[in-house]
Amino acid sequence: MVPRNGLCVGLDLDVEKLPAPYKKQVVDLQRFGCDVVDATKDVASCYKFNLAFYEQYGRAGIDALYAIRERIGDAYVIADAKRGDIGNTSAAYAKAVFEDLQADAITVSPYMGRDSVGPFLDVQGKMVYVLALTSNPGSYDFQRRLVGETPLYELVMNTILSWPRAGDLGFVVGATNAYELAMLRTKYSDAPLLIPGIGAQGGDAEQTVAANAKGPAVFNVSRGLLYADATDSCIETIARLAREYNVAMMQ
Repeated sequence: MVPRNGLCVGLDLDVEKLPAPYKKQVVDLQRFGCDVVDATKDVASCYKFNLAFYEQYGRAGIDALYAIRERIGDAYVIADAKRGDIGNTSAAYAKAVFEDLQADAITVSPYMGRDSVGPFLDVQGKMVYVLALTSNPGSYDFQRRLVGETPLYELVMNTILSWPRAGDLGFVVGATNAYELAMLRTKYSDAPLLIPGIGAQGGDAEQTVAANAKGPAVFNVSRGLLYADATDSCIETIARLAREYNVAMMQ
């Protein structure tokens, strides 16, 4: 199952950044997250939870995560977990994310190879977004290294596309890599992409959408949406920006 093209609302909630109507306490993560969902549900293509933002607060953070997940209901959910370990460990991660959290998709690191990614790909009806070319500066350390004449991120994509799978397969390609994104779209026109990095990380929405060339993709905005307004009008601002982003991303 592939989410429709458009805005992915990143629910990477940070207690210290909660806007004025909310207290800077873990208990208000749930209230803010649910309000964001209510304000964006009519336009969001999907929602993305970076699990670490909830895990850092212990049980209270996990409780907030599950409460917000329940509020989302039937909308498409991506667990940004970046899992990837030996086979039985990955199978346990897959069960936790797909069965308990009831996410529709997960992000996975390919570094440990086929037996670490396979348990996620074996789950029917779920999407696995494999890290390919990320937005962070450290992507230059390994992902862009040449293997012969081929960048490592392309070797990763080619290799994983050759593996058998029961679920859907996509890749993470950061919005700060517009040139490479355009090049990848000429080679992998049908590959679903999760494109983070728009807004606070420096990715430009219009440039990224143009580079994607109408390929299947969702464009994640987190901090640039959640914390654009620190005043009492923050939810109204989030609702307005979500609509503007979504219109741009559906072009």
